[in-house]
Amino acid sequence: MNSSIMQRIGEIHALDIQATEEAVSRLDNLTKPPGSLGKLEELAARLAGITGKALPSFPKRAVVVMAGDHGVCEEGISAFPAEVTQQMVLNFLNGGAAVNVLSRQAKADVLCVDIGVNGDIDHPELLKRKIRYGTANMAAGPAMSREEAEAAILAGAGVVSEAISKGITLFVTGEMGIGNTTASSAVMSALTGITPLESVGRGTGLNDERLRHKAVIVQRAIELNKPDAEDPVDVLAKVGGLELAGLVGVILQAAASRCPVVIDGFISTAAALAAIRIAPEAREYMIASHVSEEQGHALLLREIGLVPMLDLGMRLGEGTGGVLALHLIDAACRIPAEMATFESAGISGADEGLQ
Repeated sequence: MNSSIMQRIGEIHALDIQATEEAVSRLDNLTKPPGSLGKLEELAARLAGITGKALPSFPKRAVVVMAGDHGVCEEGISAFPAEVTQQMVLNFLNGGAAVNVLSRQAKADVLCVDIGVNGDIDHPELLKRKIRYGTANMAAGPAMSREEAEAAILAGAGVVSEAISKGITLFVTGEMGIGNTTASSAVMSALTGITPLESVGRGTGLNDERLRHKAVIVQRAIELNKPDAEDPVDVLAKVGGLELAGLVGVILQAAASRCPVVIDGFISTAAALAAIRIAPEAREYMIASHVSEEQGHALLLREIGLVPMLDLGMRLGEGTGGVLALHLIDAACRIPAEMATFESAGISGADEGLQ
């Protein structure tokens, strides 16, 4: 594996036990029965362990929207034409997409990255990190070379490093790429052995006939390219996507920098699976935001052992579910920081003999 990727893997460490214990101790002394705020308390303790701070906060955060095209669209696996990728990137940059609306509400920046759009976009806010003009058709050969997959991982890591230098300390994974649910299903099946019939979903809204065709294409790509399940970079190169590889880099660099990374939907979770297979320690830095309607997502979350916070029947991608979860992260941070303890409020605690 590329030495620069290996360096980042080496910088990912276990969570800070002392900060976690301090957070749990404070949570248990707040004016409430211990554990009564459920998953919010678990999240608060986890955020403390991630950051090394008993009372973490994230005033500056960003959703990283990785954009790339897919040659497999030639096989008719999407209800939308491939040019929508480029059109949607402009929509993100002009602030008109769902993720822009929800990010404004959550006070998060939207960092739109061209890592593999099949065209040139000129906009002052666009982060240009193009590796190539879309992947090749994975149903006819490898989606890209191993070197290109590694370059995409490093590009994603670089976006995070630059953002951290500007004060951003929490990241949400987002993506845009017509055909990327097909690539994500292929990555999922290649890494887990779960069949395409289980991993493939309707994506942009396929009917039953085209859904079956999509599963056939994924199976063909895997049989043709023979991705090595023990080598996640090989899987990304042969049946993945540039934005998927870019998100792997986002996740690895966030973990190496002790920053939480909120995982969005099916595509982002496929990238999370690849990141975990590359660096198992990275899992502890991931927060699953929601479970989408895409068929394989719940299976994928179970595979990597992440429990989503929300179930809203969403299947948009872009980072929308991840951005919505920022409100719960804010709540988990504010509870221990602002809530009174039994001592400070002059309230009697529980009788230990009755607990």
